[in-house]
Amino acid sequence: MRRNATISFGFLCICVWMISLYSVWKKNAKHEFQDKIWEQKLELDERIKQLEKNLNEQNRVELNLIEQLEKLVGNTSVGEDVFSEKGESTLQDVVLPVLLFSCNRPSVQRAIDLLVKYRPDKEKHPIIVSQDCGHAETAEVLQRYKDEIIHIKHPDLSDVQVPMSEKNFKGYYKISRHYKWGLSYIFNKEKYKAVIIVEDDLEVSRDFFSYFSSTYQILAEDPTLWCVSAWNDNGKPGLIDARNPDALYRSDFFPGLGWMMTRTIWNELDSKWPNSFWDDWMRLPNQRQERACIRPEVSRTKTFGKIGVSNGLFFENHLKHIKLNEKTVVFGSLDLSYLLKENYDRDFQDKVDSAPVVAPEHLRANKYSNNKTSIRLLYRSKADFIRIARLFGLMTDFKSGVPRTAYKGIVTFYYNGVRAYLAPSYNWLGYDPSW
Repeated sequence: MRRNATISFGFLCICVWMISLYSVWKKNAKHEFQDKIWEQKLELDERIKQLEKNLNEQNRVELNLIEQLEKLVGNTSVGEDVFSEKGESTLQDVVLPVLLFSCNRPSVQRAIDLLVKYRPDKEKHPIIVSQDCGHAETAEVLQRYKDEIIHIKHPDLSDVQVPMSEKNFKGYYKISRHYKWGLSYIFNKEKYKAVIIVEDDLEVSRDFFSYFSSTYQILAEDPTLWCVSAWNDNGKPGLIDARNPDALYRSDFFPGLGWMMTRTIWNELDSKWPNSFWDDWMRLPNQRQERACIRPEVSRTKTFGKIGVSNGLFFENHLKHIKLNEKTVVFGSLDLSYLLKENYDRDFQDKVDSAPVVAPEHLRANKYSNNKTSIRLLYRSKADFIRIARLFGLMTDFKSGVPRTAYKGIVTFYYNGVRAYLAPSYNWLGYDPSW
């Protein structure tokens, strides 16, 4: 009996010893596992830190390359001197304010929203809204943007004296007076070197600012240019090549509807600014002086202003159909020197001269050789031009003898996949102001 008890006690001791041994082993194994996990975590953290370091170094190198590229672009030689006045230190850093003329449209918020949305730099492109009319509801709308815009008010809200024969055009007199005051504020008071001018019924494209910032350098260099416009008067979908939104042209016609001018031009126009119809006055030979504007293939502005002093002139049949560019073009990455007169004229004339002459009716009906990429249509009189223009839906009117978008009498458009040049006959001697 005692022997059995001794055996049982021994067995119990062995069991206790084994359980204790297992507990110690398990505890050590757990610690070893935890240590291993901790070592792996430390190793992973180290790898992450090294990766972050490498990414930061790569980012620093890329930023340095971008900075060097910007400096290289900024050192490009141009015609105007470098000024230290407000608005300019170099052509690359020029401050280009947007001057928006407003009156009594609360819908101006539609224009401002897009300008603010697409503006890349608040300092480089201050938005100055000049309000006429004293319209309270419009002023309230503008006040909501006080952190984004500079709101100035035309101080002269008095009535304007107009000849009896033009009493129905009083609105145009007020607009011209407002323009003179607003432009005087920009150039005479604030001393900016250039300005982008829009009105309260214009939408802008997403590359609006890129377009004007880049073309400013060409405008500053070439004295045969006097404006840059965002507008193509013949910019309807069936008349443009929307696949090439980066294409730009010279035009003898002053387009307006989102345009840029320099203080040099303002100094020339200031003292003789007209009492009314300022845009048609700009198109007179005495003002234009055979200078051209830059305009795009695809418009960078679109008007929604059906109601206004012009009572919707052209709007329903034409203006509302103009296509606004939808593809972003980084104009700063493009070489725009082809727009300089000495480069452009030679190339443009070569393209026109090499284009075969085709009957307008054949182009309209697609009855021409399909391997042609460009063709020429000839007009010999004002009536001839109007007839052909109507055939394709082009604008038919003239201002001081210049058709809309024309350069050297030639209206360029795109039709049925072909570049078309509506050109005067070979004996053309220049624009006829009587047209």
